Amino acid sequence: MSTRMLPRPADRAVPKPADLIRRPAAWLVAVAVALAALEFAVVVRHGTVGWDEALYITQVSPRIPAAFFSAPRARGITYLIAPVVWVTGSVVVLRAYLAVVGAAAIVLAYTPWLAVTSRRAVVPLAALLFSGLWVTGYYVSEVIPNFWVAVGGVALAGWFARYVVTGGRGALVGVVLAGAVTTLMRPGDAFWIALPLSIAALAMRRRRRPVLIAAVLAGLALGAAQWIAEAYLRYGGPLARLSRSSAIEGGIAWHPRGLLYELSAVNGPLLCRPCGVGVQRPGLTLWWAAVPLLAAGGLVLAARARAVGPVAVAAACGVSAAVPYLLLLGYAAPRFLLPAYALLALPVAECLTRLPAAVPRLRRPLAGLIVMAVLAQLGSQGMALSRQVRENAAERRTYVRGAAALERLGLRRPCLLSGPRSVPVAFYLGCGTGEIGGVLASTTPARLLETARREPTGILSPGTPPPGYAATWVAHPLSGLGRHWRVYLPPWFAPPR
Repeated sequence: MSTRMLPRPADRAVPKPADLIRRPAAWLVAVAVALAALEFAVVVRHGTVGWDEALYITQVSPRIPAAFFSAPRARGITYLIAPVVWVTGSVVVLRAYLAVVGAAAIVLAYTPWLAVTSRRAVVPLAALLFSGLWVTGYYVSEVIPNFWVAVGGVALAGWFARYVVTGGRGALVGVVLAGAVTTLMRPGDAFWIALPLSIAALAMRRRRRPVLIAAVLAGLALGAAQWIAEAYLRYGGPLARLSRSSAIEGGIAWHPRGLLYELSAVNGPLLCRPCGVGVQRPGLTLWWAAVPLLAAGGLVLAARARAVGPVAVAAACGVSAAVPYLLLLGYAAPRFLLPAYALLALPVAECLTRLPAAVPRLRRPLAGLIVMAVLAQLGSQGMALSRQVRENAAERRTYVRGAAALERLGLRRPCLLSGPRSVPVAFYLGCGTGEIGGVLASTTPARLLETARREPTGILSPGTPPPGYAATWVAHPLSGLGRHWRVYLPPWFAPPR
């Protein structure tokens, strides 16, 4: 090959810093890196686990017996954490792993939207708005599936919109894979996210309609296969499992106060059950009320620019994802709306990027006001994240102290715990767990008494008398768990002196 055909060094395209800044993909990566840095600075170093986390970890841990896995749960998050949990029992290492993978998931989820949004700043701004929420920062590193449903839902809607706009087999593969991941994490949430997509696919031209519907359904079926198989093995089929799930959730029915419950939980607590209607720190709740208004504004401005299609897809999926938690559930948790926040961030970002141009006379001051509002939102959410991590880490340390107190009483693995808080306390002891009654019943009094003859067994209590089958058991104070907490041990068990 002649050297004349090779470009001279001066002729080669060397990207300039200004060019990199203008690239939305680079900004999207920067948002993900910032999220990972925030996780390591604030969240990762706290090595305590909550009730749900302990339950999910025990499903794949080789060191701890698996806790009872109830009907509403799905095993997707356990597959995600399994490689780390098999290798180490360190919670800090597990959180670091989730922080890195979660940051990468932000990039993967929002990447398909880069090809379908008409303004370069929309996608990185949407990722920033979603990543900047305290509830997002908190649950990226938690062993809880809601964040992963959110990024899966964004990717699913994004690849759907990309196929509609650009076509291509790659986009269809993206629809199938994103749908499978989302469904594997939480089949119910995936159904609500995919519902508007299925309706939109029916409105497509005949040539594209069958393949789009097939891709959406294939993703749901692939992700739900394990859940369905387990339903037949343990519950008698999917309908029986759904019925059992509804009973455990308190009844999936019309709950018009669900919106007020979610509003009261915006700034915590992590679980509002039973839930009142009081709002903690109302000043930090303004953004929640602004989301539907800004999302609607984004739709209007995009429609004026004849670019409403992709934004409408994101908005429809976001609203649909929120429906079961705002209208059909009798309690609330901030994490339930993560999929809705992630999807509605796109029309909100569309509104914020188009609004200055829509008012030419106020373009500069309006743009400055938007920048200041976004920075104020990020700052306030960062402080809320720090507070939530600190408060909940302090609460979870009671589980560690309770486990230490039980260990001093002589409980060692193999052992069994029952009663409230038994799952997280047993996690630190390496014990199995079993509940006698209620919606989470997993054993019987006879089996528990039989186990107590073979291995150390305790019943945790917040100060109430022992159950009838353990009326002769001896109460021992368990101040590590709280002021009135105690553990009932069988009379034949002799604690060390």
